[in-house]
Amino acid sequence: MTESPVHHEPPIYRRIADRLRAQILSGELRDGERLPGENALMTEYGIARATARQALAVLINEGLAVPRRGSGVYVRLFRPIRRHGSRRLSREQWGQGRAIWDSDTRGRAYTVDEVHIERLPASEDIGRVLDADEVWIRRRRYNVDGRPVQLAVSHFPADLVEGTAITLPDTGPGGVYARLGDLGYLPAHFTEELRARMPQPQEAELLHLPPGNPIIVVVRTAYTSGGIPVELNEMTLDAASYVLQYDFDA
Repeated sequence: MTESPVHHEPPIYRRIADRLRAQILSGELRDGERLPGENALMTEYGIARATARQALAVLINEGLAVPRRGSGVYVRLFRPIRRHGSRRLSREQWGQGRAIWDSDTRGRAYTVDEVHIERLPASEDIGRVLDADEVWIRRRRYNVDGRPVQLAVSHFPADLVEGTAITLPDTGPGGVYARLGDLGYLPAHFTEELRARMPQPQEAELLHLPPGNPIIVVVRTAYTSGGIPVELNEMTLDAASYVLQYDFDA
């Protein structure tokens, strides 16, 4: 005689988290809305504070909610940015004076802040790639719909871009790639390397990341048609805010 399998009901904190998750994913609870607090969950379900805290921690660890000190726990459900690798870097995009980010955001509001530009000695790795002892760097943070989503640090051979708009906050229509073209160093080929890891404390702070939220690091090198490297850009992306798309021919 075969015994019937025993089905164990998940613990109460899991059931509460499942219910709240379903409300978030269905749109009943929207991005930025406050979730029921510990006291409310204790009253509604007749549970201890530690159990209520466990339920909310499940959603925080999944990246669906974020705690705000002294205020509560809020929904963090962001419509992902579709980053199309080849389309955003096409000459058709920046060659006509459009920003690369226009391709990513497709009409969504974006801003750039935390801009920092300076000339520095090149690190060993970057100096080897760019064949330069010194580099001009451009650090900035990108925000979409009011939320930080990416940090970027571009490196350029210092002697190549010295005295150009690339060393200024506003690089003009088409951005740095159009300006490199003006100098006779038109980018014609790009390579990108991707890896995922957990953020360092400063990265988590700048991107407003909740605990357990990974990042994607994209390192892109731009080359001229003659194979001269003209930029190395290290981008740090909030992994929960992006879909990375690449197209290939068979």
